Amino acid sequence: MQYVGRFAPTPSGPLHFGSLVTALASWLDARSHQGKWLVRIEDLDPPREMPGASDRILQSLEDLGLTWDGPVIYQSQRSEAYSAALENLQNQGHAFPCSCTRKELAGVTPYPGYCRQTPRHPERPHAWRFAVNPELIAEWLDGVQGKQSWPLQQAGDVVIKRKDGFWAYQLAVLVDDLEQDITHVVRGIDLLDSTPWQINLLNGLQPDAGPFHYSHLPVIVNAAGQKLSKQNLAPAIETRNASELLYRALLALNQPVLKDWREEKPQDLLNLAVSQWQLSRVPAVTHLQEESIPTCTSTD
Repeated sequence: MQYVGRFAPTPSGPLHFGSLVTALASWLDARSHQGKWLVRIEDLDPPREMPGASDRILQSLEDLGLTWDGPVIYQSQRSEAYSAALENLQNQGHAFPCSCTRKELAGVTPYPGYCRQTPRHPERPHAWRFAVNPELIAEWLDGVQGKQSWPLQQAGDVVIKRKDGFWAYQLAVLVDDLEQDITHVVRGIDLLDSTPWQINLLNGLQPDAGPFHYSHLPVIVNAAGQKLSKQNLAPAIETRNASELLYRALLALNQPVLKDWREEKPQDLLNLAVSQWQLSRVPAVTHLQEESIPTCTSTD
């Protein structure tokens, strides 16, 4: 089976250093396996999107030499596929309408199943939830974090379509991964706790599909210990310093780089990085502070 990986940014702002580290790791893992690397724009939440961010992200990837295979997929154009998936889950009895408000669920974790049999308040607008099987334990061997075992009883029933009509991440990401024949998912550790839901959803949508290979990377944080994100005003990367950025991202991933790689053209640097890529070297720590990643030293 051919390796197929993907990078799926949210267009709530331009590419920042934390996103670059994730994109680079995903790209290198795919290229080192002579695999395909796809890009998908997760534009499911219009209120959070920044005008022009999708184009800026794609341009940044191109400037860095992180080329992709096939067309870019936009989740905002995929409602028909998500509707079919929801209908499939409804027909199997795996999805149910939920009228609970955030106020009613405040401090209640996991979701207690108030609406599993019937909505408590049928007159209200409702979301749709996936009924997690509480008897199952989601287990997988993570490429970075090692063996994982998550009782689904602790996860609760996850929202797959919101009350405002927008599709939820958990459903959309799985539908797209299945349709694009994704085999390997390399992403940040902040999404580790989404994996049990997605494994259970996979069983509901396509029981005969093999599980994806997951690898969850440490999160890059700022000096205040906050994850680099658009919400925390992480600065956009400046791709005119492409080789320096790629070099620092490789250091964050604990790869065996040489200091003179910083002087290489981006494509030549990437070719060297592919030849030396070792996923096993990526640290399993929960976060790396951006300021601690040197700009001119070597790990050789």
